[in-house]
Amino acid sequence: MEIKNTAQAMIDALVAQGVDTVFGIPGVHTYEFSDALYKARNRIRMIHTRHEQAAGYMAYGYAKSTGRPGVFTVVPGPGLLNAGAALCTAYGANAPVMCLTGNIMSHLIGQGRGQLHELPDQLTLMRGLTKWSGRINHVTEAPEIMAEAFEKMMRGRRRPVAIEVPWDVFGQTGPVTAVQTVPPLAPAPDPERIQQAATLVRQAKHPMIMVGSGAVEAGSQVLALARAIGAPVVSHRSGKGIVSDDEPYAFNLVAGYEWWKECDLLIGIGSRLELQFMRWQWQPAGLKTIRIDIDPTEMVRLKPDLGIVADAAEGTAALLAALDGHSVPDRSAEFSTRRAEARTHMEAVQPQLSYLDAIRRALPRDGFFVEEVSQMGFTARFGFPVYGPRQYVTCGYQDNLGFGFNTALGVKVANPDKAVVSVSGDGGFMFGVQELATAVQHNIAVVAIVFNNSAFGNVRRDQATVYEGRLIGSDLVNPDFVALGKSFGVASERVESPEALEEAIARALASGRPALIEVPVETGSETSPWTFLHPAPHG
Repeated sequence: MEIKNTAQAMIDALVAQGVDTVFGIPGVHTYEFSDALYKARNRIRMIHTRHEQAAGYMAYGYAKSTGRPGVFTVVPGPGLLNAGAALCTAYGANAPVMCLTGNIMSHLIGQGRGQLHELPDQLTLMRGLTKWSGRINHVTEAPEIMAEAFEKMMRGRRRPVAIEVPWDVFGQTGPVTAVQTVPPLAPAPDPERIQQAATLVRQAKHPMIMVGSGAVEAGSQVLALARAIGAPVVSHRSGKGIVSDDEPYAFNLVAGYEWWKECDLLIGIGSRLELQFMRWQWQPAGLKTIRIDIDPTEMVRLKPDLGIVADAAEGTAALLAALDGHSVPDRSAEFSTRRAEARTHMEAVQPQLSYLDAIRRALPRDGFFVEEVSQMGFTARFGFPVYGPRQYVTCGYQDNLGFGFNTALGVKVANPDKAVVSVSGDGGFMFGVQELATAVQHNIAVVAIVFNNSAFGNVRRDQATVYEGRLIGSDLVNPDFVALGKSFGVASERVESPEALEEAIARALASGRPALIEVPVETGSETSPWTFLHPAPHG
């Protein structure tokens, strides 16, 4: 037992859990925590941002690209609220993100005195944004509360957690004892249900496997199952790269939709099955559904014919073992043909597809691609090949502007030896443009590509087509992005063709420095990608 203050005990807990980076902005409520970070700088580093939203997104990018906890610290009240969008994203996209914030003096909480950064009930607010939130009320509680936060965050379906510490408690000293945490165990797959699933598989003629972020560590098992039963592996955004897109059995959502018309068994692995049940909006006659998911509530939210609560890799391996002796002809040639047909259909989505092809040629095979809500980002969900898990970093169903560049910075911090490219529209990029300063100060060598169509492109298209051209709030007047980037000290250039973009990316990656590339696009000229994202119901 040692005498420490609360902040020191918290940092000891972070280090014990393998955390090496904290993102954030210091403030008066968290001064003691910032000072403890300084004293522990040989064990853990702090990367400070220019906006709390960026701190949260950087922690998210760190977590999604590695599977390890991403940690950020912000002041209470407005600081926490500024980071709220990142917590929403982490919750929706199953990311282990930890928010550490302060609060007003402990004896004033709940009194409504109008203290600096006071919220009526901050802890309840945090609980609405996270899987679990708690408060450290005394220094002696710090190790236990920190351990509980990590356990909740990493057990089962990984999601964000938050801890608040009253202003006066951060610096409070007392005896603390480290709490040893046991790695969380996943539920073992039920043998009876596995056998029932095997029976359904044997009866199927046209099975399909759908993977989401819950299957990110199960790629080899999923591919083995796909080959054994002759099923394509379909992904939307969170599942991209779990089975490499140069594998014949990997289908993007365009090829997947055509197979869906014949599908008689859908096997969802670590997926909400959003694509099939929300976006495709119809089901083939006689369809059976099997779900393998670590979250038992998923079996209630979208009830399958057979649900298996288990880790994706263990559940898939168990199903494969139960199918021992079951085999079907190799479908590689057939699937390759279907993939090629899908690509032919997709060629109509221009200029997005040509630019995405250029990015793919320039980005190393193991590089990271970070999307943003934009015409390029939407198209990338079916038009950008990915060759490994975690290499496509998505905002999931939150689809929030300001996600891309900020998140990419966290991805690069976590993967300093890998190439990282972010793709934003002009509207989304302006949500976080101030973080160019963060990139320069910490030399975070992200290549930020800004496709500038001088509009919130999706909104403008809908107003033009659905609302008879009544445009409001969708046209944008932008700065000179190249001049703006240079003013931050970022190497910046403008290109106007896919070939020039490919060359510019190569130059930027070779420099090892932050870079900004602007690509002008005529307003309204992009082909809508929604024909493929929301195809018309099959009739």
